[in-house]
Amino acid sequence: MTMLDERIADRSIVVNPADILAYDLVQGADVTWSYILDKTAPQPPTAVLLHGILGSRKNWGTFARRLAKEFPKWQFLLVDLRCHGDSASLRRKGPHTVASAALDVLKLLGVLKLTPRVVIGHSFGGKVALSMVDQVAKPLARPVRVWVLDATPGNVRAGADGDDHPAELISFLSTFPKEISSKRDVMEALIQHGFSKDVAQWVVTNLRQIEVNGASSSSLHWVFDLNGISDMYQSYEETNMWKVVEDVPRGVHIDFLKAERSLHRWAVEDIERIHIAEEQAVEEGGGVEMHVLEDAGHWVHADNPDGLFRILSFSFQGF
Repeated sequence: MTMLDERIADRSIVVNPADILAYDLVQGADVTWSYILDKTAPQPPTAVLLHGILGSRKNWGTFARRLAKEFPKWQFLLVDLRCHGDSASLRRKGPHTVASAALDVLKLLGVLKLTPRVVIGHSFGGKVALSMVDQVAKPLARPVRVWVLDATPGNVRAGADGDDHPAELISFLSTFPKEISSKRDVMEALIQHGFSKDVAQWVVTNLRQIEVNGASSSSLHWVFDLNGISDMYQSYEETNMWKVVEDVPRGVHIDFLKAERSLHRWAVEDIERIHIAEEQAVEEGGGVEMHVLEDAGHWVHADNPDGLFRILSFSFQGF
């Protein structure tokens, strides 16, 4: 995958990758590559893991470490997408969209001089992964496997059970003051407003203590840029990536994973359209495939990590 071209970056300018996006690199025991210490070492097979709206790279931490233990020759790049986590402090210029979030990841990979063999995106991150494929130079330099976890390429259908309405959640979070005194108060307010306890517990992981003169205070603040995230979610609803799925670049294989209990996200026409794309891709040298993760709702890596691990594992075998 050609990560950068002259339109994206001036190669004469030295760029610190951490100035593009906050990231962690989880490496297997057999990986010796280092961006800082030895740029001449052979590049190990690399996978990129992308979180969803209001998430962070930490969502993938436990799962990535498990993958690295099982597949010691691989390394796993976890990023905070723009406006999320530690990347929120980088103040990326707008517009805050699926495409701009994908371009950030491509820029980071270009500076790190990494060519991923696997890209895994959950929910919003799934469309970001598809946008990455759409934006890179074609044909791709080597086969790339793209996993889109519990997201469709087109219409977004969120919230049938009262617990999962991202637009309403983002709107409600905007009513809180900039400084917050207690995670418990936020959780209770979320639950009282109709969000589930699980969602409330997940949301408050985005609260951190405010530092004053180098010392932690009792006040908390959100680590994300909520206005930017609101724009990103609107873009997620509006962005249509069917063109990538129905005209898969040669050398790319796109895998969709549907959570068994996440029925409201998947219309019958979406599933049928993906199956048609499966047949077309075989004829054109690409690949599209549909999978179902049993006993899981939308939060696939939390609801059934063992099942998800089994399904994803074959992407890392043979190295």
